[in-house]
Amino acid sequence: MQIVPVCEVPRLPRREFDGHKGSYGTVQVIAGSCGMAGAAVLVGSAALRAGAGLVRVACPAAVQNVVAVGNPCYTTAGIRQHADGTFSEGSAQEVVEFGKRADAVAIGPGLGQRAGVAEFVRAVVTGLPQVPVVIDADGLNAIAPFDGEFKHRSEPLILTPHPGEFARLTGFEIDEVVERRVPLAVEFAARTGVVLLLKGSNTIVTDGKQLYRNSTGNPGMASGGCGDALTGVIAALVAQGLGEFDAAALGAWVHGRAGDLAAAALGQTALTATDVVAHLPAAFRELEANW
Repeated sequence: MQIVPVCEVPRLPRREFDGHKGSYGTVQVIAGSCGMAGAAVLVGSAALRAGAGLVRVACPAAVQNVVAVGNPCYTTAGIRQHADGTFSEGSAQEVVEFGKRADAVAIGPGLGQRAGVAEFVRAVVTGLPQVPVVIDADGLNAIAPFDGEFKHRSEPLILTPHPGEFARLTGFEIDEVVERRVPLAVEFAARTGVVLLLKGSNTIVTDGKQLYRNSTGNPGMASGGCGDALTGVIAALVAQGLGEFDAAALGAWVHGRAGDLAAAALGQTALTATDVVAHLPAAFRELEANW
């Protein structure tokens, strides 16, 4: 199999003079639980900063007020939950109906790992075959091990694991994932039909036919919540019309560049995910200056 290397960062089209919020897509975020409401805030906030016209956040009802005050620019929906504050598998259809009205869905961050979460995630993804879905964090744990499920989908899934999550998805040891990351990632994407973004130094993106190696980012981004921000960025780019591979590649670049700008201003040691989100506008501005 011949893999086509992608060297240039994909571009978003310039915004039309008469564009409106409906022109730039709706992102439906499905995230958060008691104790991890911040994950939903980060995903939703990053999606807004990455240009989505509308962002809606579905979260367990117990944390809706917390998520709502996290950012005044997205809307929220409180969903039925278990006593422990995680999504109820019985609420999956309600969330699916929200997702059907979106241009992209982001699911996973902060969902927790209660047994019912796996059933919930699988039901939501199964119910949205025609909507692009970005799966991260606890959403990845919910579908592991993964061997090409959801093949009825007309839109490929975008999976964004770190090496540990990829090991759980594939059954390989983490050491092998680190040593053979490119061939394992390419084979996995080709076999399962997903777009895979494998995080790490020089994050790679592949759909099994193309391969992009990212050059931005720094060790200061090894901080809780940075991956949640990336999830929101990619979903927003898909919602604006980019293909799944291009959205993942551009998302990796701009997320890493925002981290680099944040590190230049604040240093790597103190860097947090909120700093990355705060520097997304400057990263996008750099791109726009070159377009």
